Amino acid sequence: MTIRHALPACVLALLLTTACGGDSAESDAPAEGATTAVVSGLPGEGGPLGAVPVPADNPMTDAKVALGHQLFFDSRMSVDGSRSCYSCHTNEDGNGGGDPTAIGAADRALTRHSPVIWNVAYMPAFYWDGRSGALEAQVRGAWGGGNMGVGADNLDAKAAEIGAIPGYAEQFAAIFPDRGATGVTVSEAIASYERTLVCDATRYDRHMAGDGSAITEEEARGLELFNGKGTCAMCHTPPFFSAQFGTDSGVYYNVGIGHEGRSEDEVDVGRYSVTEADADWGAFKVPSLRNVAESSPYFHDGSVVSLEDAVRYMAGGGVPNRNLTPLMMDRNLSDEEITAIVAFMGTLTCGDLTQPTLPN
Repeated sequence: MTIRHALPACVLALLLTTACGGDSAESDAPAEGATTAVVSGLPGEGGPLGAVPVPADNPMTDAKVALGHQLFFDSRMSVDGSRSCYSCHTNEDGNGGGDPTAIGAADRALTRHSPVIWNVAYMPAFYWDGRSGALEAQVRGAWGGGNMGVGADNLDAKAAEIGAIPGYAEQFAAIFPDRGATGVTVSEAIASYERTLVCDATRYDRHMAGDGSAITEEEARGLELFNGKGTCAMCHTPPFFSAQFGTDSGVYYNVGIGHEGRSEDEVDVGRYSVTEADADWGAFKVPSLRNVAESSPYFHDGSVVSLEDAVRYMAGGGVPNRNLTPLMMDRNLSDEEITAIVAFMGTLTCGDLTQPTLPN
């Protein structure tokens, strides 16, 4: 029924999500970056993650996914024609953002880093603070907000502008015959496309399925440390590599990022801005580590460039503050052990998004 982007191949509480470490391991699996078309069923169905959840009021079809794919890549969606959804989730930056914080319309610097969106359909809440509970609503938030700058009250007008382009007009008439191009139908199409972004056939997944050649000895040692001494899996739980998946509203922790050298009134309070609960002060979503080796920089503020430095920070206990999670403690990992964990993370690489042809 839908097109599935199952792209082969593709710490610790709050690396961003959003190349393989160690020696490469040969196998007969498809090349990294390949895509697999699914002619029936839902994305993820039959794989280690299971079928993606789809809301009853926005069923997936091939035509809707294809339309959403085009809209996701189309900079005409932004207020000034400068930005698309893809601008913050590029292949060269591992499906996340290459800048420490996102760059919005009119080259405006935003406050948080653009996350990786592989497996976004499985998430219970969106944004680093979990303020949006539906993928369609998140699309409208980014489109109307600083990312694309259209304005929440102008989405229908911008949708009508996009829907007047002949190549789009035909698609909207066929897919949404009773509604046409509106802010809601545009968000439904983009969300349908994003639900096809399933990363479930990485070298790690092949290893877990019994492929003895999928990962190297160093990567296998890193996996052992990830699950054991490093306690990374406590928060980045396989197979999603985040504890937020399968929950009602996500999982959020304060790990001390953004606190060093700042007073409390200068700190991004994260989840607290949504719940106003003291336990959420300075806490942020636990992202997935899938594609993490490709998606530098890391954390909600993009403050750490090196994956090794990010692992070292998380394994070292973080920066003390009034709400630092007790899960943060020094794991006493050696340099060699940190290197092995980083190598293992390279087995979670997901591949690339495909560029569509945009209509005129």
